[in-house]
Amino acid sequence: MYSVSQISQMSGLPASTLRFYEKEGIIPNINRNTSGRRQYSDEDLLLLELVICLKDTGMMIEEIKQYTHLIVQGNETIGQRRGILQAHKKNVEQQMMQMKKYVEQLNQKIAVYDGLVLTEKNLDKLKNLSF
Repeated sequence: MYSVSQISQMSGLPASTLRFYEKEGIIPNINRNTSGRRQYSDEDLLLLELVICLKDTGMMIEEIKQYTHLIVQGNETIGQRRGILQAHKKNVEQQMMQMKKYVEQLNQKIAVYDGLVLTEKNLDKLKNLSF
C-alpha cells in the first residue's frame, strides 16, 4: 500500500490532483487506513498510470471518468472500454501524423534560415521575410 505522498512522487502528480481524481470517481474506491488516510494499491497505481496516459494524449476528463466508471461496472463493459480505447488510439495516431507534418514544416523553415544565416550570404533577404 502507498500513501498519497508516495503516489504523488511516483506519478509526478500533486496530491491535490490525486484527491480530485478520487472525488470525481476517476480513481475510485481508494482504501483508507484506520486513521482515515488514503492507501493506494498496486492496482490503483496501474489505473492512475493509464489515466495519466489518457490525459496526456488528449482524452478529456469526462471521457476518462466514463471509462473508469465502466471499469467499476465489471467485465460486462469490456467491449465498451475496448471501443473507447480504440477510438482514442485512432485520434492519437491522427494527431501524431499531423505533428509529424508540423515537424517537417519546421525543419524546412529552419533549413531556409540555416542557409541564409550560416553562410552569411543574402542576409539582406532576411529583412524581407515576414515569417
